[in-house]
Amino acid sequence: MLKVGPPDQYSSTGTHAAETDKMYAEAGFGRGFDPGHRPAVIVVDFSVGFTDPTVPTGAELGGQIGATNRITRAVRALGLPVVHTTIAYDNDRQAATWLRKAPGLAALTTGSPLVALDPRLERDPGDTVLVKHHASAFFGTGLAPQLIASGVDTVIVCGATTSGCVRATAVDAVSYGFPVLVPRDCVGDRAAAPHHAALFDLQAKYADVTTAADILHYLDSLGSTNPIRPHNSRDH
Repeated sequence: MLKVGPPDQYSSTGTHAAETDKMYAEAGFGRGFDPGHRPAVIVVDFSVGFTDPTVPTGAELGGQIGATNRITRAVRALGLPVVHTTIAYDNDRQAATWLRKAPGLAALTTGSPLVALDPRLERDPGDTVLVKHHASAFFGTGLAPQLIASGVDTVIVCGATTSGCVRATAVDAVSYGFPVLVPRDCVGDRAAAPHHAALFDLQAKYADVTTAADILHYLDSLGSTNPIRPHNSRDH
């Protein structure tokens, strides 16, 4: 099986950091995946509501978008799927319970500039665009059967936010049986502490946390032998 390379090891921080790292290691967490030969990339919520730092729910993620663009170019060149997601609500009943917990997301209404994908994000007519109402890109979207039908065997997760929708998407992806790769320079959050905590948790339990450079090396190793062709663009 193809290897991405040694995943970045995220150590915990704080007074009991060494004790925490030892506990996780002894419990058998943090081992690596063997990535497959037919990866897809899921770009989670690089929409204006999350990438514009002047918006209450947003942060400056230009660097992460640029790194993600390099990955999506390489994925498309192999004829592999690229999926973008955005959150958009037609009414306050579509995620009523979650919006009680996170009412700031209620501003992400259908037709609002906040739900548009960031213009710095490179898109192609063959990319799929999914509109979702919850954190995970898989929940209520039909993404899993779409990937399975396409023969996808690995998922690369980029986007925002690391501690929210990225983490939720990674958890669901591995639950569906996909090895998950998360390039740390392609994901971002509103603050450093939840970002790093989420990366530690992802590496320990749900994903190989790596870098865009390692992902590009992995994709380059696949060559042009992959038969998957991109899908037509569609909105759900």
